[in-house]
Amino acid sequence: MTGYGVINIEGNHPYCLEYGGVSGLAKGESNLFPDRLRRIHTKLYALLERHAPDVVAVEDVFYAVNAKSALKLGQARGVVLLAAGQFKIPLVEYSPLEIKKAVVGYGRADKAQIQVMVRTLLNLKEEPQPHDAADALAIALCHAFNGSQSRHSQRRWKKLS
Repeated sequence: MTGYGVINIEGNHPYCLEYGGVSGLAKGESNLFPDRLRRIHTKLYALLERHAPDVVAVEDVFYAVNAKSALKLGQARGVVLLAAGQFKIPLVEYSPLEIKKAVVGYGRADKAQIQVMVRTLLNLKEEPQPHDAADALAIALCHAFNGSQSRHSQRRWKKLS
């Protein structure tokens, strides 16, 4: 599952425009990994086209115990990077620790804590589902809170200028 979340900031108030998850699985379609990646790309491309964001924020690469899972996650992440690159949208990356600290205030927060804080900060009626969507919204909030001062943002903006 690849989560996505689009927020906007008006003054000091973030609000949610759209969120969800792309499983890469579609009823009646091929379950081959390349086909799943294509479906993820198609959904994200449409999302970027619809919202035209100023920046795409993603979770930084992490190390996983299961190499096969890490490789598949890396390939899905590459699809996200490709979609952002096709629109020439600047990209910033945040570590899981940075994201959790920015949104929850605690770097070891669990998924439930992230969902509650995302719901609260974005004034949503319910906690965002799936967890991947809540994570994506948390990444967007992390950038909104830290983006202008972030070492990632400064580095990326300089590269793209």
